[in-house]
Amino acid sequence: MKVVAFGASTSNSSINKILAAYAASLVPGAETEILDLNDYEMPLFNEDREAMFGQPQPAFDFIEKLESSDAIVVSFAEHNGTYTAAFKNIFDWASRIKREVFQHKPVVFLSTSPGPGGAASVLMSANQSAQFFGADVKASLSIPSFFDNFDMGAEELSNPEIKQQLILTMNKLLPSV
Repeated sequence: MKVVAFGASTSNSSINKILAAYAASLVPGAETEILDLNDYEMPLFNEDREAMFGQPQPAFDFIEKLESSDAIVVSFAEHNGTYTAAFKNIFDWASRIKREVFQHKPVVFLSTSPGPGGAASVLMSANQSAQFFGADVKASLSIPSFFDNFDMGAEELSNPEIKQQLILTMNKLLPSV
């Protein structure tokens, strides 16, 4: 099983990218590919640019990476209660190429933040719109207070209850037997 994972942020120190990579590593026997949204930088989406220049190659590349997967893990960073501008821009371009961006793949949506809210607002938005973009959401989980619950040195969740929740969440990607 190939799992493609990414943090929906372009920060070099993105805790959501760290969480996405860690979560993907918990899927037994999975081959994982971690995407960096910085590799998909494009002009800001608008219909005038699209009409004039067409869709940029990085949008096609992003769709191709998702298509190459058997499952997808996204950990959403939250800026002012919603998606980061970088993720939204990539998503807007990609959805013009293939509206069902997630291509009916099994998906786990995660979110985290340094604070106790765990970016739950953006996670709720992602879950509510998932059906319109071909995401077969198997589970979602918000991780609060990232730095209190994740050991950066050991690169794993240090809170045993949250770790167990994440393991159960990631196991939802496994095919039913």
